[in-house]
Amino acid sequence: MKLSNQIKPISYLKSHTAEIVRNLHKQAQPLVITQNGEAKVVMLDIESYEQTQATLALLKILALGNRQIEEGRFKPATECIRQLREKQEHD
Repeated sequence: MKLSNQIKPISYLKSHTAEIVRNLHKQAQPLVITQNGEAKVVMLDIESYEQTQATLALLKILALGNRQIEEGRFKPATECIRQLREKQEHD
């Protein structure tokens, strides 16, 4: 993905909003909007945004798991399975 092709000034956004929305959906690439020559916002189609949010959530879960492993707060899978089976037998 080449962002240099996806940078537009805010004046372009104001005059081409409908076209931009259509293109965002088709291309599934972010659009960077500048104001006074500085990048100010990034626009995404909703599907890309949702995919990004899901990816971030998974990365947070992985980071939490890694931290728990580093802190020694885990059980071997065999022990977890044994405990689940014991619980199932008692229920």
